[in-house]
Order: sequence, then structure tokens, then C-alpha cells
Amino acid sequence: MLTRFKASLAAISIVASCFAGSAIAAEITGAGATFPYPIYAKWAAVYKKETGISLNYQSIGSGAGVKQIKAKTVDFGASDAPLKPAELNEFGMMQFPAIMGGVVPVVNLEGLAPGALKLDGKTLANIFLGKIKTWNDAAIAALNPDLSLPAQKITVVRRADGSGTTFLFTDYLAQVSKQWAKEVGLGKAVAWPTGVGGKGNEGVAAYVQRIKGAIGYVEYAYAKKNGMSHAQLKNAAGKYVSPSAEAFAAAAANADWEGSEGYYVILTDQPGAGSWPITGASFIIVYKQPEDPARVKEALKFYSWAFKNGKAMADELSYVAMPDNVVKSIEAAWSAQIKDKSGKSVW
Repeated sequence: MLTRFKASLAAISIVASCFAGSAIAAEITGAGATFPYPIYAKWAAVYKKETGISLNYQSIGSGAGVKQIKAKTVDFGASDAPLKPAELNEFGMMQFPAIMGGVVPVVNLEGLAPGALKLDGKTLANIFLGKIKTWNDAAIAALNPDLSLPAQKITVVRRADGSGTTFLFTDYLAQVSKQWAKEVGLGKAVAWPTGVGGKGNEGVAAYVQRIKGAIGYVEYAYAKKNGMSHAQLKNAAGKYVSPSAEAFAAAAANADWEGSEGYYVILTDQPGAGSWPITGASFIIVYKQPEDPARVKEALKFYSWAFKNGKAMADELSYVAMPDNVVKSIEAAWSAQIKDKSGKSVW
């Protein structure tokens, strides 16, 4: 009788373990950048239908995402500001680019069609420095002789949280404005000279839509989704361009992913007549020796699936999928660098 009881307990234990394992595998956890959230959400919905495995992604900003992966509270972190190789090595982590897109200036000016307003880098920097205070300022009017600009106060809207979108935006401003580079600089968080802060791309988009005369910056998918009016920008080749997947791809064409250490590549202010000036990639960060290799493998399987099956979905939202040769390089890096405690490749 006792033997049968022990056998029953063993059977129950095995079944419970199986269910526990299934529960763990049924959800991947990640946190960070709001820039790629629209495409990650789209990929995740299709992936769950196909595999039954869901992605629980917290769109909380790049700075918070990096903190969470360092604290080991998620399977992966996400950041639009790539970590430098020295920081990756310090924490025993690796990163890879998952998707590319563009940051765009968005405005709330009544009667202005999307793309009608033209701005160059210096003027955009001076607006965010608080030097240009009204929409009919001579500097803006000189770039837009065909527009009737209102004598309306400009309200700057910027991020309140640590943000990779901010990193890309301020990296660009630092390249095109010596005053910005000297007085403000670049980073996921900076000491803004002026403006009101919104949390996430969602928060900035909401504030710009609510405040008449506002200008902010968001990832292009948020501008499209919310029907927001964006500005054209003058690029490094001296051409005015509108944001589009083609313009982001033109900027990304110059990227040397395979020749860079830790995929540390920044795509702002790239050459080329068709290049969008504020283009960037969003990165996924994982540990090289994860505490739970099975969970990290599930995260890698999700991104491998997205690389192979997610291009059309990326196109729909005006993101740019990683090229096939870069995907090969990324998956080779997974095999070589991400290992369990015995030294066996997780991938």
C-alpha cells in the first residue's frame, strides 16, 4: 500500500513538473524601448497563434529596460541606445539589433498637412534649446516660404523617462548643432533646456496631440498610428526628405554591422540623398550565461521567427527588417556566445 502511495506521489510530482515547465515556456518576458513596441506587439500576436507562446513585453523605455535586464528580472532587455562593448563585457551580456526605424518630429499646427513643414537640423535644435519660441519665427519662415505660419507659441514636448528614442534624437542634434553638443549633449536622458515631459513614445504623442502649437519627437509608427503631422528634415546631403521605410533603409544601407564590436552601430545623420537623418536600430540584450538558459532560448526562438517571418509586418508599420546577411551573423553570434553553465551553446 505504501509503495503504491509513493508511486502515486512520484507520478503527481512528474505531472506537476511538466505543467510547471509548460507554464515557464508559455511566456517570454522582456522590457525596455517603446520605439519598437508596435512591431513587437504585432509579431507577438501572430507568434502566439502559431506557437501558443506569448511575449510579455513591458514598453517602459530603454533606460528602464537596461536596468531590468541588469537586475535579471526579465529574459531580455531592449534599448534603442546600444550598450558600448565595455559595458556589455562588464555585465557578461551581448546585444543584437532586432529592427530599424526612424524618429520623426511631430507637430500640432492647425491646417498643416503631414510633411508640409520643412526643418533643418540647426533650426530643430534651436527650437528644442528654447531659442525659437513662435512658429512664425524668421528662421522657420525662411525654410517655409510657401506656408502661412501662425504667430503661435511653440510648446516643446520631450521624454520624461530614460529613452533610446531620446538618445537617437539628441545624438542627431549634437551632430548638427555645436551649441546643443556643448550645452545639452546626448544620452538616454539629458537636462532639457525647455519643454514638458511625456512618458514613452505614447506619452509624447498624447501631449503633442493635446497641446496646440506643440512639437515633439516619436518613432514613426506612433505618428502613423495617431495620424500625426510630421515635418520633413534636411539630411546630410542637403535634401529635404520625408520619413518612410525607404528613407530609413537608405540610412541603414551604410551600416557595417558585421564589422562592429557588439553590433555597436548608430545610424543618425548618414550620407545619401534619400537618407532619413534620425534613423536607428533597436537592440535586444541578453546574458551570455543566463541563469535560465531554456527561457532565453525561447526568446531567441521568437526573434529568429520574427527575422524569418516578420518582414511584411515590419513593412506595414514602416519599420525596416534586418537584412538576411545580418540575421546570419546574429544567429552565429548566439551560437558562439550564449552558453549554459556547462559551456554548451544555448542556441
